[in-house]
Amino acid sequence: MTADESLSRLDDDDYPAFTMGRAAELLGTTPGFLRAIGEARLITPLRSEGGHRRYSRYQLRIAARARELVDQGTPIEAACRIIILEDQLEEAQRINAEYRRTGGSSSPSPAA
Repeated sequence: MTADESLSRLDDDDYPAFTMGRAAELLGTTPGFLRAIGEARLITPLRSEGGHRRYSRYQLRIAARARELVDQGTPIEAACRIIILEDQLEEAQRINAEYRRTGGSSSPSPAA
């Protein structure tokens, strides 16, 4: 791997750069919290060759949102569901905007 390839990983939001301990420290939470949101299928950390959980910056942002909701009194399962629904809504809005922008020309025509 070249130095440029190594440096490009630093900019990759999906690169699993953080150990569970470091992720918990950055979020100000516990490894148990990260395990709980993993069990709720909010995030799925990658595993190192040794089987240790590794988190990306993108996953840390999602975990931070979950922590925010939990800190406001939302049960963890409900917080995870809220975030999943928020993400689905955002994706639907993006698709609708794209559909409007292209005038619906990207979709197949109905069969006659």
